Amino acid sequence: MSKEKTISIIIPALNEEEAIGATLSAVPKKELEAMGYDVEVLVVDGGSKDRTREIAESLGARVVVEPRKGYGRAYKTGFESCKGDIIVTGDADGTYPFEKLPEMLRFLDGFDFITTDRFASMEEGAMSRMHYIGNSILNLALRLIYKIDIRDSQSGMWIFRKSILKDLNLKADGMELSEEIKVEAFRKCRAREVPIHYRKRIGEKKLRSFRDGINNLLYLFKKKLAE
Repeated sequence: MSKEKTISIIIPALNEEEAIGATLSAVPKKELEAMGYDVEVLVVDGGSKDRTREIAESLGARVVVEPRKGYGRAYKTGFESCKGDIIVTGDADGTYPFEKLPEMLRFLDGFDFITTDRFASMEEGAMSRMHYIGNSILNLALRLIYKIDIRDSQSGMWIFRKSILKDLNLKADGMELSEEIKVEAFRKCRAREVPIHYRKRIGEKKLRSFRDGINNLLYLFKKKLAE
């Protein structure tokens, strides 16, 4: 087993009382501890008005409230606040297979950063047609602009060594962070993509597919032009 002893699972959340319980319950904490890891579950709450924080704390998660808006901002706050040598990320809506973490951690041997491919296996209804098309366009753009051969540029489930963060130039505070961290990691670290099974979300959809897609596409060009 690697020298890292602590895993921090960082989950951004905003009004996810319907899903946060199932999401946190899927984390196989006992199995990870049996592998020799200390496990920290950190929920970065963006100012929920429902029972998200209460439910998360009742299930043993540490909650950090981040009033500044943005998906990327929530993750950066999580990165700064977490204790882990290894960081795992994923959404609070039940879509990502946290229960598979013990076997997924083995992919980290010989690598520094693992991202996941939702297109490998997807539950029916997990992604709308517009979302699917938009993701496909973004995936193609990332491959063409940055010459990085991955299938899913927007996946939000990553596993990586915290030590690499000092080498990554992460500027985005919005949804663009998901693609930016992959560009940075694949250029500067030992990185790979692995398949997962992606599920239909629990609760109300919050993504603004068209606006987020345009912003993400423009960010790919903006980042490239700034180099």
